[in-house]
Amino acid sequence: MDKLMDNPWFIKILALLLAILLYSAVPNSGGKTTEINVPGDNTTETLADIPVKAYYDTENLVVSGIPDTVEVTIEGPMPHVKSAKALKNFEVFVDLTNANIGNQKVKFEVSGLSDKLKATIKPSSVTVAVQEKVTTEFAVEAEFNSDLIKDGYSAGQPTVKPKKVKITGAKDVIDRITYVKAALEGKDLLDSTVSREAQVQVLDKDLNKLNVVVEPATVEVTIPIKSNDKTVPINIVEKGTPQEGITIESIDLNVKEAVISGTDDVLKDTDNVRVEVDVSKISENTTITLPVIISNGITKVTPETVEVTVVVKKEEETTVSGIPINIRGLSEEYQAVINDPSDQLVNLLVFGTGAQATDLGPNNFNIFIDLTGFTEGNHNVPIQVDGPPNVNWQPDKSSAKITITKDNA
Repeated sequence: MDKLMDNPWFIKILALLLAILLYSAVPNSGGKTTEINVPGDNTTETLADIPVKAYYDTENLVVSGIPDTVEVTIEGPMPHVKSAKALKNFEVFVDLTNANIGNQKVKFEVSGLSDKLKATIKPSSVTVAVQEKVTTEFAVEAEFNSDLIKDGYSAGQPTVKPKKVKITGAKDVIDRITYVKAALEGKDLLDSTVSREAQVQVLDKDLNKLNVVVEPATVEVTIPIKSNDKTVPINIVEKGTPQEGITIESIDLNVKEAVISGTDDVLKDTDNVRVEVDVSKISENTTITLPVIISNGITKVTPETVEVTVVVKKEEETTVSGIPINIRGLSEEYQAVINDPSDQLVNLLVFGTGAQATDLGPNNFNIFIDLTGFTEGNHNVPIQVDGPPNVNWQPDKSSAKITITKDNA
């Protein structure tokens, strides 16, 4: 043996054999790789809650009976199984693209899974109901818990906006709809009108929730809440006639509104309360306390009395003299002469408050007679006066005597 090891050719031949053995053991990167199935490399994983998709004519059909999720067991090489478990990059579905209306059994299918993996779905199939899709409009009824209304307040008729919703579902489900409600949620006691968004609930006669699509899914529910009291204005009612020479300039109350109590019907029909002021007894500025008068059915009013401040103006008398009489309306073919008063002047006795009367003169008044339609002859024509507002007057003559003749010019 030692001699063989010392032989250089033996060493060369042995090295060549070892090289050939190593080359055959290492795969060539340019050649075809042969996979070796080694027992123990395969594994199995069970994945729960895998979503299920359904493919069908969603515009015209409704499908029920398909579970939301299924259990999928995958088997194959460990790397592929681990990847599928981590990424879940596959889909479980049922194909109903050619389904007919009615009940039918369909199998679950898988797509997107590596061809090196085997999938087992549990359950493997399901019986579904394919029905015609129907859309119908329904009125929404508002609901609320009356125990949430604060003591001393009452709730009016609730309103819903929009009043109606469109409900889409299988025809037999739509036919079972008995109630479409929107319940106002909340825990706080209510003492004023409230508006909130509320979910629309669709129920059958046994109050079971139905599987339908509602558009819109929420509506605005408004509950009017009001107190059994009501605030109304206090009206001023003048009674009697002011004394001669007295003008009522203003009447003011120290309180403008009152709170009244009563039944809902009475409050609904009551728009105001009143204070009656007898102006015939007032001759100067004064403040008096008067009761607030209420109508039948009102059980309480606050305040019961108010202070009334009355401001008056006393009229003064003055005479405005020498106001000429103007002629209006006489046809151009005539001429007129005022015979009485001979000076063709009128005096006015003017009544007013303060400077409104005393500062007036002849230029503040227009005195005239209207001869529209008059012809030749002697006539007695009423005297008319135009003057400033807020004063009264009395002419010393109520009519003028005139003579109308043809104009020979």
